[in-house]
Amino acid sequence: MAVQAISSNFAHYLLYMDNKQAALELGTKPIGQLLWQYALPAIVAMSASSLYNIIDRAMIGQIVGPEAIAGLGITFPFMNLSAAFGAAVGVGSSACISVKLGQRDYETAGNLLGNTITLNLIIGLSFMAVCLLFLDPILLFFGASDVTLPYARSFMTIILLGNVITHMYFGLNAVLRAAGKPKHAMYSVLFTVAMNIVLVILFVWWFRWGIRGAALATVTSQTIAMCWQLYLFSNKSEILHLKRGIYKLKKRLVSNIIAIGISPFLMNVTSSVIVIFMNNQFVHYGGDMAVGAYSIANSVVMMFFMFVMGVCQGMQPIVGYNYGAEKYDRMLRCLFLAITYATTILLVGWGLSMLFPRQIARIFTTDATLIEMAARGIRLDMLVFFVVGSQATITHFFQSIGKVKVSIFLSLSRQLFLLLPMAYVFPMFWHLDGVWYSMPASDFLSFSMTIPMLMWYMKKFKAVRSE
Repeated sequence: MAVQAISSNFAHYLLYMDNKQAALELGTKPIGQLLWQYALPAIVAMSASSLYNIIDRAMIGQIVGPEAIAGLGITFPFMNLSAAFGAAVGVGSSACISVKLGQRDYETAGNLLGNTITLNLIIGLSFMAVCLLFLDPILLFFGASDVTLPYARSFMTIILLGNVITHMYFGLNAVLRAAGKPKHAMYSVLFTVAMNIVLVILFVWWFRWGIRGAALATVTSQTIAMCWQLYLFSNKSEILHLKRGIYKLKKRLVSNIIAIGISPFLMNVTSSVIVIFMNNQFVHYGGDMAVGAYSIANSVVMMFFMFVMGVCQGMQPIVGYNYGAEKYDRMLRCLFLAITYATTILLVGWGLSMLFPRQIARIFTTDATLIEMAARGIRLDMLVFFVVGSQATITHFFQSIGKVKVSIFLSLSRQLFLLLPMAYVFPMFWHLDGVWYSMPASDFLSFSMTIPMLMWYMKKFKAVRSE
């Protein structure tokens, strides 16, 4: 018993020393090396997720048909809403767990792990039950037509039946990162992607199960990955592990989780609202093919944007630490380096989209009409998208230094305050083209709002340094 206690204390000490060393590096190690070190796992994980979404849509568009990819586009708001609830729990609980581990409050960290599992079960089952009960009316509200409704229903029925697994998978992955296992979290995502690709080829191409096969591949791959995550957390030698007595919800812990998770929740809900509105606008002014073109263009945009999100996630702990340590030179150096990386990534995406839009569209479909509509949509959607790299990075910068209200405002301004009214007004003058024009217009205006706000805060930092 004494040996076991000594072993446990030694393990706790090693974890503490590892965390302490990692924290010291955030304030001393060269910024370029740090940003690469922290951003690479996030970039790999997020770009891999984007890749398997693209493969799903490409297989569905090529094998099932253009109506199916339009139907899949209708399901985006559903996926975003599910992600919103998942992010509220996952991001909130992982942030709380990180703090408690840093404070060496291992009992509370363990209770947070248990509460994360319980919350995901409750929310996942509730979301599934409500959405399955009203599935057709919800899909029609999201922009489905008589043609696309059967495809959207077939896909979402299976996705919703596996909704608890999806919530649990993303929640546990966030906790893995908080527990000091970013590589394990990355391996989990990479495994899910690889398994999903194999199963999509098997179910959609080989067995010809259509859009249901794509949904089944997604749920199956996440189920296997979740089982591996649970296996990792069942290891009793780990400080954070599954055990009795941690699953009962505690009001204080749940309140802390929700308080932190509300920001990503609102951002995902906003994305859902935007996609619902845009789908309805495209159906109204261009029909089902226009929705399919929007689905393809949106896939291309998100593919490059996921790289940027990886850079932003890598930047956040570096900026946050140096802000707290009042090392503003290092903080700003990290910000400007992240902006450079993000803008360069989107400039590459912009160049490819401007030069090869038809070739990109052909990845998703063989239908000549949809290829032409999607090619035009890709060019318009990506017209000034390279400015979004700096806008997104600056938004995450404010979140990293605790300016949550500023971060939420900048996040919502691009879509809710600018895109939504523009997508409503512009088509009155330019019809279908007006819906497309609203996207680059909102991108540029949100960028124009973000830069002055950053400059104002930089003056404050300079004033502090001169004192």
